[in-house]
Amino acid sequence: MNFAEQLATLPTVEHLSAIELLNGDEIVARIDNKPGQAGSVRVYHALYQEFGAISDIAAQKGLRIYAEHTLDAEKNPGNHPNIDRLFPIANGAPPLAVRLIAAE
Repeated sequence: MNFAEQLATLPTVEHLSAIELLNGDEIVARIDNKPGQAGSVRVYHALYQEFGAISDIAAQKGLRIYAEHTLDAEKNPGNHPNIDRLFPIANGAPPLAVRLIAAE
């Protein structure tokens, strides 16, 4: 399945305004639920629901969900920061905790 097909299988995230990724108490990234990032919010939210954090196994699954975009991210580092972040974690870097930011 391509990314759009994968995305259609994930839970919706209208109840979220953003997801924050944390290394301990440090916020290392914030993904806002807005055009251009809403798909990543869905991916990271689904991974958090299934795994409780962005661990190596979660990151590996995330890279599969991103499908064709993962291939583009490999060829063009920096163009897809939400995918780029998953590569080192998938290869054993420390996991990231997730904080859900509710929509108002």
